[in-house]
Amino acid sequence: MKKNEASLTSLVSAFSRAYHAKEDRPLIFNDYLAQDFLLPEEYQAIASNMTNGIAFFSPKMADQLKGDNEAILKWVTQVQLSPTPVARAAYTEKVVLHECQLGAEQYVILGAGLDTFAWRHDALTNVTVFEVDHPLTQHFKLARLQQAKYDIPPHVNFVALDFTKELSLEKLVTAGFDISKKTIFSLLGVTYYLTKDILQQLIKILFKDLPNGSSIIFDVADEQLFTTAGIFNRVHNMVQMARVSGEQMKFASSISDLAKFLAEEHLLIYEHLSPQAIQHQFFSNRHDYLQAFETIHYIHAVKNAT
Repeated sequence: MKKNEASLTSLVSAFSRAYHAKEDRPLIFNDYLAQDFLLPEEYQAIASNMTNGIAFFSPKMADQLKGDNEAILKWVTQVQLSPTPVARAAYTEKVVLHECQLGAEQYVILGAGLDTFAWRHDALTNVTVFEVDHPLTQHFKLARLQQAKYDIPPHVNFVALDFTKELSLEKLVTAGFDISKKTIFSLLGVTYYLTKDILQQLIKILFKDLPNGSSIIFDVADEQLFTTAGIFNRVHNMVQMARVSGEQMKFASSISDLAKFLAEEHLLIYEHLSPQAIQHQFFSNRHDYLQAFETIHYIHAVKNAT
């Protein structure tokens, strides 16, 4: 990871949530704090880059919307950038809050970036939150919290860890993680960049000693990731952009194959949202460009070792 890659990735994700909260109606997910984690010049720079990149995403739309930067930004953001981050955040938060009502005492955000959950739910003090991310990203997050004048709630712990390489719970436990407590994990926007072996090892290590009922929410690409173009060629564009940025997408799986390897680690798929189900649940009855991203599925898997 290069010096600024971690912060750029987290900034773009925060931008997509902030733009959605400000500009899109009806809201799919209201991350009303996301913009507080962005400097005004950062928000504007990302908006300008997206606007200037219209020809890459669609030469046809670049010509059709030429001269209308506001319309261009809305098109690029709604078609390419926002659909997965806002819908998976809405789904994840719904599941996490429900699991906390059912007795989960720990919430571990793997690849937390500029996540705002702990600050939007600061009254949820009976659940310990662990934000886990690459040391560079975490350093950036802590600096951004200080700049935005946000205190760190006492039930929130930061764990600097590249969990794609350091496959161990040691740092989590040192930070106060209790393997005897029911736990829920989220792993968003990450599985695409792992190999199947690393993902399975990660699941094994995370859940080996946790109690039944502990679970994980993640998004995953199906086996058509590398063959489907998507509307306006957006799936192909996503894969290409990842490759150019040096973070090549590696993992895609059928849901049946995914279920098999999860079962090997004593996890059962409790809920699976296909692109069609995501479209129905989060994007129906809209009159803008927002619609569920092709090939992307949401999974809630629960440990059941009996």
